[in-house]
Amino acid sequence: MGRTILDSPELVRLRKSMVEDCVRGRGIREPQILRAMEKVPRHLFVDGALWLQAYGDHALPIGSGQTISQPYTIGLTTRALQMKHGDKVLEIGTGSGYQSAILAEIAGQVFSIEKVPELARRARRTLDQLGYLNIAIRTMDGCYGWKEEAPFDAILVSAATPDLPETLLEQLKPGGRLVMPLQGSAGQQLVQLERKADGWRKQVLGPCRFVPLRSSHPS
Repeated sequence: MGRTILDSPELVRLRKSMVEDCVRGRGIREPQILRAMEKVPRHLFVDGALWLQAYGDHALPIGSGQTISQPYTIGLTTRALQMKHGDKVLEIGTGSGYQSAILAEIAGQVFSIEKVPELARRARRTLDQLGYLNIAIRTMDGCYGWKEEAPFDAILVSAATPDLPETLLEQLKPGGRLVMPLQGSAGQQLVQLERKADGWRKQVLGPCRFVPLRSSHPS
């Protein structure tokens, strides 16, 4: 998937260093994740003035009060989804579209929801330029999910909320995984929920920092 444009030897070098130091060097060793992050030109998902900063292990602003997550966080959340080729994935919070591209390199289809229209339009333009035909983007409240495309093999929520969204849990296949940051009194924790025949298995992956989930969904 994808074709690289507006790249350069220096940016390629920085991207390889990012993968080696910020992703593999911090314990993310899955080959498909490393290949995807080495391929996708992260700098194209931020403003031109930030291109050389795009490959550091930190978040960057993308406008509308949102950010593109640091590379390690992208690697960690992608690993927690446990995707395989051909999977159908739901992403809540398209943002810049960078995480969408990483998911699309591994899965079969990505259905991504973004509440902020300008971010959705910008992400669509970038993804179209890169040739990602297996990513669909919808502008709406992500807490309602994408019911007509359910069920999904994996769901990623890229924004923090204090409660598990029941609507999204209902759209997950048996054996599927939902990964999201949960906001608690002591801060945010990244969690993975796996749908089992007899209920849910929850695993806490560690502290994290995401922007709050914007929703009009009743609590």
